[in-house]
Amino acid sequence: MSAGLEAPETSIGTGRRQGAPARRIRVAVVGATGYAGAELVRILARHPAVELVGLAGRGRSAEPVETVHPHLAAARLTISEVTPAADAVFLALPHGVAVERVPAILASGATVIDLGPDFRLRDPADYPRWYGFEHTRPDLLGAAVYGLPELHRAELIALGPRTIRIVGSPGCYATAAILALTPLARAGLLGDVVVDAKSGVSGAGRDTKPEMMFGEVNESVRAYGLGGHRHVAEIEQEIGLAGTSAGADNPGSRGIDFLPHLVPMTRGILAAAHVRPTRPTSQAELDELFTKAYADEPFVSVIADPPATKHVTGSNEARIHVSHDVRTTRILVIAVIDNLVKGAAGQAVQSFNLVHGLPETTGLEQLPLAP
Repeated sequence: MSAGLEAPETSIGTGRRQGAPARRIRVAVVGATGYAGAELVRILARHPAVELVGLAGRGRSAEPVETVHPHLAAARLTISEVTPAADAVFLALPHGVAVERVPAILASGATVIDLGPDFRLRDPADYPRWYGFEHTRPDLLGAAVYGLPELHRAELIALGPRTIRIVGSPGCYATAAILALTPLARAGLLGDVVVDAKSGVSGAGRDTKPEMMFGEVNESVRAYGLGGHRHVAEIEQEIGLAGTSAGADNPGSRGIDFLPHLVPMTRGILAAAHVRPTRPTSQAELDELFTKAYADEPFVSVIADPPATKHVTGSNEARIHVSHDVRTTRILVIAVIDNLVKGAAGQAVQSFNLVHGLPETTGLEQLPLAP
C-alpha cells in the first residue's frame, strides 16, 4: 500500500443521504478490509456530514467493497491501494505501520484518526516493551490526543484549529477498563486493582489464526496475555492521569493486574474491575461518584443491575454497574461495550466529530441490536 496521497480522478462512492449538507467532510479509510475497517465504513457511509472518498487496503485494485465485506454492498464503494486526498483519514492498521504513513497524511493537511496503538502511549520508551517496535516519530506523540472523549473531550475539540491533528484511538479492553475505573481514580480509591475481562473473537482481527477457528473457540474459554497484556500500558497511563488531574493518589494505578479471556461469541467486551479501596466507602458514595462522572455523557450509562454484552451490541454505548461488597469491603465495577464500535470504529468517529466541530453523537445514534 502506498504511503502517499493521491487525489482520485473520479469519486468512487459517497454514501450520500437525502437532506445531507452540501459541504461535507471528505473521509478516507485505510485498512478497510478488517473488522474495524468494515465498521468504520458501515458508520461513515450513513454519516450525514461525511463524504467517503476512498477505501484503501493492501493488495487491492479497484475492488468492490462487497467482495471483502458483502454486507456493505449498498455503500457502492471500491477498495484500492492508494489513499485518496481527504480532510480526515482513519487508519485501521497493524501496530508499527500507521506511524510510517502519518507524516505524509499530515503534510496533506488531513486529520489522522489512528485506531491502532501507534499514538496511544505518551512515552516512546513504552513502545518496544508493549508493542515490540521502536517509535520512529516520538516528536509527533506530543501532538496526539488520546481519543477517549469522556476523558479528553476538551483536548479533542482543541485539535480542530491546529495544523497537526492526530487522534490515538484507545484499545477496546482499555476503553472498558478506563471507563470502569476513572471515577474511583478521581476519588483516590484505587488501592489494589484486578481487571478480569472477556472478549469476543472479533477482537483478534480478521487474519486467519488456527486458535481462532470455530473448532478451537466453540465451547471453550481461554485466558491469554498473562504477564502483561499490551492494553495495560494504556490503562495505567490514563488512570494515573485521571487521578493526578484530580489531585488524588492511587497506589493501585501503578500496578494494575489485567487478565483477558477469549469467549465463544463474535463481539463484545465485559470488564470486571475488582478494587480494594484505599479507605472505607459505601454504596451511596459509589453511586454518587459514578452518576456525577457520567451524568452528561451521551454514550455512557450507569445502571442499577449488572449489564450483559448483548445490551450494547452494534451500538456506541457503554454500560457500567458499580457495587460495594460490605463483607469483603471490595468494590466491583462491571463495564460492557461492543469492541468494534465503542471499542474501535464508533469511538473513533466520536472523536472525529469533536475535532471537526460536529455534534458528538452525529452518525452514532443507532440503538443496540438484539437478539
